[in-house]
Amino acid sequence: MSSNVADGRDAASAPGQTGSSTPSTIDLRRRPLDLKAGLFVLFVSTLWSGNSIAIKAGLDYAPALRLGWMRFIIGSVVILGWAIYTRADLRIHRREWWPLISLSVFFAVQIIFMNLGIKYTTAGHATVLLVTSSIWVAVLSHFFIPGDTLAPARLAGIMIAYLGIIVISADGLRDSGGENLILGDILSTISGFLLGARQVYNARLVTNIDPAKMLLFQAAFGTVVFVIISVIFESEPWVWAWELAASLAYQGFVIAGFGFLSMLLMLKYFFPSRVSAVSLTQPLTGIILAWIILGEDPSWLLWAGGVLIMAGALLAQTRGVPVKSAPETAARGPTAGSATAD
Repeated sequence: MSSNVADGRDAASAPGQTGSSTPSTIDLRRRPLDLKAGLFVLFVSTLWSGNSIAIKAGLDYAPALRLGWMRFIIGSVVILGWAIYTRADLRIHRREWWPLISLSVFFAVQIIFMNLGIKYTTAGHATVLLVTSSIWVAVLSHFFIPGDTLAPARLAGIMIAYLGIIVISADGLRDSGGENLILGDILSTISGFLLGARQVYNARLVTNIDPAKMLLFQAAFGTVVFVIISVIFESEPWVWAWELAASLAYQGFVIAGFGFLSMLLMLKYFFPSRVSAVSLTQPLTGIILAWIILGEDPSWLLWAGGVLIMAGALLAQTRGVPVKSAPETAARGPTAGSATAD
């Protein structure tokens, strides 16, 4: 369903509308990161770089999918607490069912690929490859987030990042059992793409649906899906240990709760590609943390691949046509009708 607006000011202020999906229309509600927001996103991104390490450590005590639904339950506690504190409206309206279900399918599939990828590859590899999500955010934002345009330099960045993926895959072939590493790398790369697509979709929905409602729905949906699939395919037992408790606490409270909620709030007010650009620190911090905590010995190929992906992702954040100022855009009006999230 779509509705035309009288001018740019209406498009920016109407609470139930999103901007047009055409790149020429500017979404006045989002802006580049300021210093405080940038530092906060940097802090959250640093926490995110430890997620692969926490998952890898937890996989020694529980299978991948079972680890996933336990994480969802813990994360839901944090999100529910936030929803109660902010008095969020958690009622699901009829027009919200399809967006929430489709987003939750994205979410569940992405986490499945991520956990299975980390099971087969190293935490260092997985952390670097998941950062390719920022490449996909830059590409997809061009088509779905008004004003977040794709410049030629971004295409060059994508090619450089692809080269980094190839280099990391070559690192996996150096060791015995490299086939498993390659499988894990492929699954992690797919998870990175799905994460990027989900971030863009989140950015379109978060202007109309409360972030707490989105996250709780995803956690509930993911828990049901993961429990069913785990019962069918995972027969190995899980072993209780303090290491497992620490892994679940980090995944649940820090990432699935605080991390997801923080990033959703950032996506609501800032351009998705600018938010994802700050995640460029994750390859380095992830490799270092995996080295210190898990004892993974990073090769020069892993470092080289990480640098290439970081450089490619940096180029992918280069802006194309400058965004028009709010008064000028408001005076001109939108180039197309804005679409609601129905």
